[in-house]
Amino acid sequence: MELFFAIVILACLHSFALPDGQGDALFALKNSLNASNDQLADWNQYQVSPCIWSKITCDDKGNVIMVSLSNMGFSGILTPRLGVLKNVNTLFLTQNNLTGTIPQSVSSLQNLMSLQLASNGLTGQVPEQLFQVPKYNFTGNRLNCGLNFSHHCESDSGGSPSKPKIGLVVGIAGGFLGILLLGGSVLLFWRRRHKGYRREIFVDVVGEVDRRIPFGQLRRFSWRELQLATDNFSEKNVLGQGGFGKVYKGVLNDGTKVAVKRLADYESPGGDAAFQREVEMISVAVHRNLLRLIGFCTTPTERLLVYPYMQNLSVAYRLRELKPGESVLVWPTRKRVALGTACGLEYLHEHCNPKIIHRDVKAANVLLDEDFEAVVGDFGLAKLVDINKTNVTTQVRGTMGHIAPEYLSTGKSSEKTDVFGYGIMLLELVTGQRAIDFSRLEEEDDVLLLDHVKKLQREKRLDAIVDRNLNKNYDMDEVEMMIQVALLCTQPSPEEHPAMSEVVRMLEGEGLAERWEEWQHVEVNRRQEYERLQRRFDWGEDSIFNQDAVELSGGR
Repeated sequence: MELFFAIVILACLHSFALPDGQGDALFALKNSLNASNDQLADWNQYQVSPCIWSKITCDDKGNVIMVSLSNMGFSGILTPRLGVLKNVNTLFLTQNNLTGTIPQSVSSLQNLMSLQLASNGLTGQVPEQLFQVPKYNFTGNRLNCGLNFSHHCESDSGGSPSKPKIGLVVGIAGGFLGILLLGGSVLLFWRRRHKGYRREIFVDVVGEVDRRIPFGQLRRFSWRELQLATDNFSEKNVLGQGGFGKVYKGVLNDGTKVAVKRLADYESPGGDAAFQREVEMISVAVHRNLLRLIGFCTTPTERLLVYPYMQNLSVAYRLRELKPGESVLVWPTRKRVALGTACGLEYLHEHCNPKIIHRDVKAANVLLDEDFEAVVGDFGLAKLVDINKTNVTTQVRGTMGHIAPEYLSTGKSSEKTDVFGYGIMLLELVTGQRAIDFSRLEEEDDVLLLDHVKKLQREKRLDAIVDRNLNKNYDMDEVEMMIQVALLCTQPSPEEHPAMSEVVRMLEGEGLAERWEEWQHVEVNRRQEYERLQRRFDWGEDSIFNQDAVELSGGR
């Protein structure tokens, strides 16, 4: 099994070797857009497939079908290399600061169903073929479309632009008004018959009044309210960025500090009902160690979630990104974080119906409140982002180094994959290091933090494992206990992972000694078998080599 684990890891690392044509084209797009270092940071030009990149959606054959790059603040141009993405059907680049012309190569994308380029600084000629795309929007640019040209800058609801007759428009408007009046009367009558029932529709349109509709304990925000709170989603207010989108610090009208998560991959107006169900699910997951959802906002192209602001930011920040003068996490706080995180995950796995799988457990997703208590964030967001992609195989969500091997190899997640990620997070707490660190290669050490710790643990060098920032202010017995729990959570086989409820008990001192002794026995047998196979393999190589040497030195 250890050999299998090694093969999986090597396969993952090998994926950073030979790029394909799609990856080359997308990386050329990234460069042409003048993306900064922190934008599209996971777009690696040496990966075999770009399907695990943020903002990219692929079909089950590995073809890029959707590129979502709206509201990113890009200031470059569109590369002609876009024409390489032959299977793309959706291209979103609205509300950036793009200049230049639309490349002719874009018109060669035969599968293109939606092209959204509104609110940029594009100029010149729109290729004629692009006006035949079912859904397009070129408004807010200086292109040859609009009142003084033969084509509209935005497609109508039918998909092909045309000039409607005034009588038809008046007739439709009149009929629609009549339907609204009739519907309003029926609704008023129905509400009088059912006074106790309320069902709010989760919608938001530009320019609407600032209504606040409660949904249980959940609050609905208008787009304008969150726009003002975040200073128009200013980059200076960005708290963090990941595969789910950006998080902005905001201040509401009443002075309340909030964190506003602007979800990515929500360019289309569909999916409101599914989004509503998922928001309801997250809102009822209430636990002291889970990040509480305050409210939400929806527009035809946006989904935003509003959370309390965590003034001590994340565990990852406190371990590795401290500014001068800020204090490090002391050992008692790290122990409390380990237990609090375990309790939060136990609640998601064993007390929610249906259970919620996080899929990206790591120090960066564990936040710290004003008392440095652990608060697990981003739970349920993987489902929220995936609900629109009914015809696409769900992508692996997570961060390299934190993802369980079986999740990488099969694409199937479970509570056991969360347990693996939690084990890696414990190692982050103990060492202060990242899950993957290529700088360790310079010291001829293991790139993966898990392998690095296992090696030092076998060599009985626990002092070399502990974060140097702790300055030896820790209890070595407690360190050893936390490492043991981490290694039990990260065993090669998911069936061997403990449940989070068992992890909680072990951290509280119950049952760890017995489980650790059992694991050591299995691990010793596993290593002996691995070494036996290795010796057999080495012997086979030597015997073949010697045989060839004898044959070559014989008589001719």
